[in-house]
Amino acid sequence: MKGLTLLAGLAFFAISCTNNEKIKYPVAHKDNVVDDYFGHKVSDPYRWLEDDNSEETAKWVKAENEVTNTFLAKIPYRDSIRKQLTNFWNYPKYSAPFKRAGKYFYYKNNGLQNQSVLYVQDNLNAEPRVLLDPNKLSDDGTVALSAARVSNDGKYLAYFVARSGSDWNEGYVLDINSGEKLSDHLQWIKFSGIGWDGDGFYYSRYAKPEAGDELSQSNEYHKVYYHRVGTSQSDDKMVYDTPEHPKRLSDINVTRDEKIQYLTEYEASIGNSLYVRLNSDKKAEWKPVYTAFDKEFQVVDDVDGRLLVMTNYKAPRYRLVSIDPQHPEETNWVETILESDDVLSNVSVVGGKICASYMKDAHTVLQLFQPDGKLTGNIDLPEIGSASVLIGDKNDNEVFYTFESWTVPNTIYQYDVATGQSKIFRQPELKFNPNDFETKQVFYASKDGTKVPMFIFMKKGTKLNGTNPALLYGYGGFNISLTPYFSPARMVFLEQGGVYAVANLRGGGEYGEAWHEAGTKMHKQNVFDDCIGAGEYLVEKKYTDTNHLALMGGSNGGLLVGAVINQRPDLFRVAIPQVGVMDMLRYNKFTIGWSWAGDYGTSSDSEEMFKYLYAYSPYHNIKKGGHYPAILALTADHDDRVVPAHTFKYMARMQEYNDGKNPTLVRIETKAGHGGGKPTSKIIDEYTDIWSFVFYEMGVEPKFN
Repeated sequence: MKGLTLLAGLAFFAISCTNNEKIKYPVAHKDNVVDDYFGHKVSDPYRWLEDDNSEETAKWVKAENEVTNTFLAKIPYRDSIRKQLTNFWNYPKYSAPFKRAGKYFYYKNNGLQNQSVLYVQDNLNAEPRVLLDPNKLSDDGTVALSAARVSNDGKYLAYFVARSGSDWNEGYVLDINSGEKLSDHLQWIKFSGIGWDGDGFYYSRYAKPEAGDELSQSNEYHKVYYHRVGTSQSDDKMVYDTPEHPKRLSDINVTRDEKIQYLTEYEASIGNSLYVRLNSDKKAEWKPVYTAFDKEFQVVDDVDGRLLVMTNYKAPRYRLVSIDPQHPEETNWVETILESDDVLSNVSVVGGKICASYMKDAHTVLQLFQPDGKLTGNIDLPEIGSASVLIGDKNDNEVFYTFESWTVPNTIYQYDVATGQSKIFRQPELKFNPNDFETKQVFYASKDGTKVPMFIFMKKGTKLNGTNPALLYGYGGFNISLTPYFSPARMVFLEQGGVYAVANLRGGGEYGEAWHEAGTKMHKQNVFDDCIGAGEYLVEKKYTDTNHLALMGGSNGGLLVGAVINQRPDLFRVAIPQVGVMDMLRYNKFTIGWSWAGDYGTSSDSEEMFKYLYAYSPYHNIKKGGHYPAILALTADHDDRVVPAHTFKYMARMQEYNDGKNPTLVRIETKAGHGGGKPTSKIIDEYTDIWSFVFYEMGVEPKFN
C-alpha cells in the first residue's frame, strides 16, 4: 500500500521455539482493511501481501526466506538427507511407448535430469533418437514441457512449454523427420488441449493480460483458435468463444481419424458440456450431447463412426456410452459398459477390444470387453497398486500398460491382446529393495461413522510401539483420487523407519460422485473430520503418537492442513501445507480460482455459505496465542494456480498469533509454480528441507550408512 512501509529497516520480533532457539520473524505491518459480508465485518490486515508486484511484498518474501534458510541450515543432517535422496532418485525412468503413424514415442529421464526427454524410434528395435530435450530450453531446468501431441500423419509435433511453473504456456512445432523447430510461436495459452486437424491444430488461449498482472489477474474470456503449421499466430482463426460467459473454458478436439469434432466446455470444478459435429462440415451447427455442467463427459475414441464417451450422467460410478454424432440425443445413446460397484476411471480401445480401468477401494482393476460390452476377462496385476489402461492404436495387438505401487516404481508391461499374455518391457534398476517394505490398507471410522480407506506403508518389521515418526497425507477434493503411485522422495522417510499414510478422504473420487459431493460446499467439514479420524487411528493403533505425527497436503490439500491444525492442533507435531488455498473468502478473485466454486461455494453466494466458509477458512481461524504444530509452509513465486498470497497472508497471521513454542516458517521457492514441471533439482531441494524439518521437530536423528 502506498505511503505505508513494510518493515522499518526490516524490523524483527523474537519468538522462542522448542529447541531453545530464538527465531526472529519479519514484522508484517497491518492495514485497516475490513470487508462486509452480509453485514458481518471481516478484518483482512494483510491484504497488501496480495500485491505480488509491490516492493513491500518482495522485501517481506526475502526476509522470510532468510529466516527459513537460516533455520534449516542449522539442521546437522540436512546434507546427509540430500545425499540419500539424490541417490534414491538417480535411476532411469521411462514412460510407456505410444505409437503414431508407425513410429514409437516415449519419455525418458536418465535419473537426475531436470526434465524428461522425448524420444522417437521407427520401431521397437530401432535406435531411438532425441526428438525434444526440454533441458536445453533453460540453464536451470525451469522451462518444462507441459503438453505435446504428434499430428495424426506423424509429420509434426506440436508442443507447449511452461516457464518457472506458471500455467501460462507457449506453443511451438517440430518437424519430426528432420527434428527442426519451425517458426511457429504461440503465446498466452492456458488450460488448452492440442487438437490436430489436417495441417494444423486447435488450441485455447486468453488475451494478453495487463503487464505486471500476468500471475494474479482473473482469467476470463477463453477462446479457441485454429493454427496452421508454418504461419504466424496473428493469422490464427478464432473459431469459438462465449463472450456472454467470460468465466467459461472451451476446448475443441478431433478424433484420431479426423472424422468427428467435439467441443467441451467447463464452468467450474464439476462437470462439462459436450457438443459434436462431423469434421467434414465445419460450418455445421454444433449438436449438443449434454448442455449442463453438473456431470462429466469424457470422449474416449470413435469406433465405427460413433463416439465412445465415459460419463457419470445417471451413473455416479461412471459408465461407457456410444453416441452417433449425427443424432447425439440421449434417446439414441447405446450403453456399452454399464455402471458397476467399482468406479470406472479410464477406458481405451486397442486390438479390437475395450480396456477398462476400475477403481476398487482406491486401487486398479483392469478388465477387457468386446466392442459390444461383453466382458472377456481381467489383466492380472502384481499387487495392490495403480495401472494404466492399455496403450496403443485401435488395431494394434502388441500394446503396453504401466504399473506402480506406493513402494514399487513405474514398471512397463507389453501385452498381447490376442493371447492375453503380459511380459515386462522395462523395469527400473533401483538403489533400494522394494521388497523391504510393506503396504496395508485399513478402513477407519470418521466422526459420523463413515468408513474411510487409508493406505499405510513402512519397512517390514516396524514395531507398532507408538513412537515411530509418521506422516499423514491427504487431499479430499475435486473428484481427485489418491491411488497408489511411487515417489523416490518418500523412500528417505521410509528408510529411516518412518510410517507413511495416505487417507482417501471424502471429496475425492474414490467411490464416485457421491463420495466427491460428500466433501464439497456445505459438506466440506466431512473432509477435515476424515483427516482428523485418520490421525487418531494412527495414534490409537500405535503406529505413532502425537509427538511424532506430521500432516502434509498440497493445493486443496494445503487447505486441508491449514483447516485441520486450526481445529486439532494437539493431534500433530509437524504440519506441511504446500501451495494451499488459505483464504476461503477471496480465493475466487485470483486467476482461475473462480472455477473452484463447484467444490467450495463462494462467500458471495449467500449468508449461509459465507458463514460456512468463514468458519473453516485457515487464514481466518488462527487463534491468538494458540499452540500450533511446527509449521513449514511451502509456496512459489510463479504459482498462478493458487496464488502465493494465500500462504503469505496465512503465515503472516500465524507468526503474529502463534504462541511461539514451535517454529512457524515459510519456504518461498523462486522460478517455480504450483508444482507441474518442477525440475528434479528443485524437487530434491524441497524434500531435503521437508524431511530435515520433520525429523528435527520430531526429535528424530536419522542414521545413514
